[in-house]
Amino acid sequence: MTNHLSLLSAAGIVALAGCAQPSEQAPSPLVDDEWTVDSSASNLSYVSVKSGEVLEVNEFTQLSGNVTPEGTATVEIDLSSVSTGVDIRDERMREVFFNVAQNPKATVTAQIDPAAFESLAVGESTVQPLSATLSLAGIERDIDTELRVTRAGADRVIATTTDPVIVYADAFGLGTGIDQLRELAGLDTITPAVPVTFSIAFER
Repeated sequence: MTNHLSLLSAAGIVALAGCAQPSEQAPSPLVDDEWTVDSSASNLSYVSVKSGEVLEVNEFTQLSGNVTPEGTATVEIDLSSVSTGVDIRDERMREVFFNVAQNPKATVTAQIDPAAFESLAVGESTVQPLSATLSLAGIERDIDTELRVTRAGADRVIATTTDPVIVYADAFGLGTGIDQLRELAGLDTITPAVPVTFSIAFER
């Protein structure tokens, strides 16, 4: 029933030695090349609270984006891919709340420090603060959170929130949409503050 959100990826190489003897070299640094979001292995979900006690976990199934070698990270959320488990509710979220005809995507952007991840070996993780910008319904707001970045493979990195990010509907001018959803569903209340979590896989 509300918003969303944010980022990262990995690398590696096996080479042959001169006398036809195979030998493994260290994976190439994470800052080499561009990384792209693997949507099929990524997840962004949020929890809606209705009438003060009914909790529902919803998600967005289509994410895209990349991280450049310079550390510019972009993740786009296809708002039409919202999935609540109920068809009529999905339709209301798309048409009434997000108004995807005019606002098809939400975008998270951030500038990260590539040096903070350059030395990660396969299987290693690091936790880093992240300052990002969420653009939704034509409004931009800053978001501060913390990410656990894991080098899951030579060419794969997974970025996961360590704690939920709280997104406020009113901050993006979506309070009226919440009121409309509440009336359509015949609910007493829908909480306008939504905890959002994500796990995003990036591939070289």
